Amino acid sequence: MSTEIKGKLYDIQGYSVHDGPGIRTTVFLKGCVLRCPWCHSPESINFNFELSWFEVRCVGTEKCGLCLDVCPRGAISKAEPEKSSTDDSFITRIKIDWSKCRNCLSCTKTCPSQALKPSGYEATVEEVFKRVAKDKTFYGQEGGVTISGGEPMAQFEFTYELARRCKEDGISVCLDTTGYAPWENYRKILPYVDLFLYDLKHMDSDKCKELVGANNELILANARRIAENGGKLQIRVPVIPTLNDSWDNLEKTAAFCRELGEAVTLVQLLPYHSYGSAKYARLGLPYKLNINPPSDQEMQKYLELMQSYGLKAQIH
Repeated sequence: MSTEIKGKLYDIQGYSVHDGPGIRTTVFLKGCVLRCPWCHSPESINFNFELSWFEVRCVGTEKCGLCLDVCPRGAISKAEPEKSSTDDSFITRIKIDWSKCRNCLSCTKTCPSQALKPSGYEATVEEVFKRVAKDKTFYGQEGGVTISGGEPMAQFEFTYELARRCKEDGISVCLDTTGYAPWENYRKILPYVDLFLYDLKHMDSDKCKELVGANNELILANARRIAENGGKLQIRVPVIPTLNDSWDNLEKTAAFCRELGEAVTLVQLLPYHSYGSAKYARLGLPYKLNINPPSDQEMQKYLELMQSYGLKAQIH
């Protein structure tokens, strides 16, 4: 059965108000072909499940220590004792040698406090549908389900069947996408998507490839085709200082959005932030982007630029 198709997820968030109109439940799928250096969800990038280390959850080797002997590569050992935050006792947590870890996830099966856990899980379309359908009474006229990632089109079969299942049940569907997937897949899923949350990283193709690892021709062509075929687009523009925030690039972005006409319902400007940097540490990854967020004054100028092209726009 199509509803038994399995997908790889890393989260499902209820009462989401930032992933499309109204109150929504957002399904986050793993896997993305792009490599945006500002990505605030590194657990979404790889298709395979990785080890996540939540240090604050560790109860200490004095009480547990079950993980110390299960790693086949000896990547887990005792850290230095430190004073407890609750009393005068000391706690000895673990430390991980990430250079040895191969994400076998053996340690996650022994950790009772989920300090060590996989960066996601598998679920069928029907299992995910039953979860999001529980929130149906909260959706009202505007809300619904948003399928996000990662890049949900990278797990197309699962994304398609989940969107179709939701629409058949009268639930509105948003698809949060980079646009970097075959047009044939967008054409197929189009009848089951009410709104595409569509990222534009950079209007210069060479610079786009330099930034995220892929040219933008397919991304721009798919946006045009979605618009030409009756789809609705909420364009999302990450504003990353020194990388894509030049006036020229933002002007070209505005001109492109205007070219798409009434298909564009809203342009959202997403100012850079580093809130996701702690997630990199959990995965044993370095956070390489060391820049300051754009100022409120700069964001206001960019907003006015979008509006000067006749676009409905907001800072998100």
